[in-house]
Amino acid sequence: MKATLITGASGGIGEAFAKRLAAEKHNLLLIARSENKLQLLCEELAAKHAVNVQYIAADLTKPDADKIIFEETEKRGLEIEWLINNAGIGSGGDFLEYDLKSIMEMMHLNMDAMVALTHRFLPQMRARKSGKIINVGSMAGFNPIPYMTVYAASKAFVQSFTQALHEENRLLNIQVMLLCPGATETNFFEAAKIGPDRKSSFSSKELETPEQVVASALKGIQKNKTIVVSGTQNKILRRILHFVPNSTALSLFGKQMRSQLNLKYL
Repeated sequence: MKATLITGASGGIGEAFAKRLAAEKHNLLLIARSENKLQLLCEELAAKHAVNVQYIAADLTKPDADKIIFEETEKRGLEIEWLINNAGIGSGGDFLEYDLKSIMEMMHLNMDAMVALTHRFLPQMRARKSGKIINVGSMAGFNPIPYMTVYAASKAFVQSFTQALHEENRLLNIQVMLLCPGATETNFFEAAKIGPDRKSSFSSKELETPEQVVASALKGIQKNKTIVVSGTQNKILRRILHFVPNSTALSLFGKQMRSQLNLKYL
């Protein structure tokens, strides 16, 4: 059975992808840690749209998660046509505010899990010369960002990996696309342990909804885009930053963040 695999599917952008694609008659395989949320979402979408919706409760920070997921798709007879690598976590604050374990888990989730799942499912796409891969990056991936140090670096990796993978596979009828949202109405800030007092430092007041981000992504897929920046403000910002030297942007970002974060060691 043909299916679309979505990681980080229990909320935010991942859940919005699931709802939109179920409405477009995709069979789905949803991946996240929360089994209760996944089960409820699967039941809702299957009943509402008459599609097959399955889930695997898995923690993608664990080294063997990709192998477990791949083997389970084989057992279930699922042919993954679309792979949406959405799962990720952020950070916001001084580098040393986060313990090393949480930093390494963020790096594993944002980078290693994406690469591993892509490596598992790409051979099938090449064999049939069709498939779509959407990797969810971030506006933070376009520039180094002080006080989002590791998160921004991990999303820069997602950007570089996705663009190169696109070129390797475009002649094989496989679409590989980078989706770059900005600040979005999800639990990103809570998961990244960015409290309400700091939230405004890392986002504008006008947040996009997950549904708007997904709409931008699917429009990009239709137009065969390699990079999709979601939101007019974000598109303008990307163009501006293209002409600003890294050293200048770093200084500006750092100054802005320090003025709002109330860092105790300064």
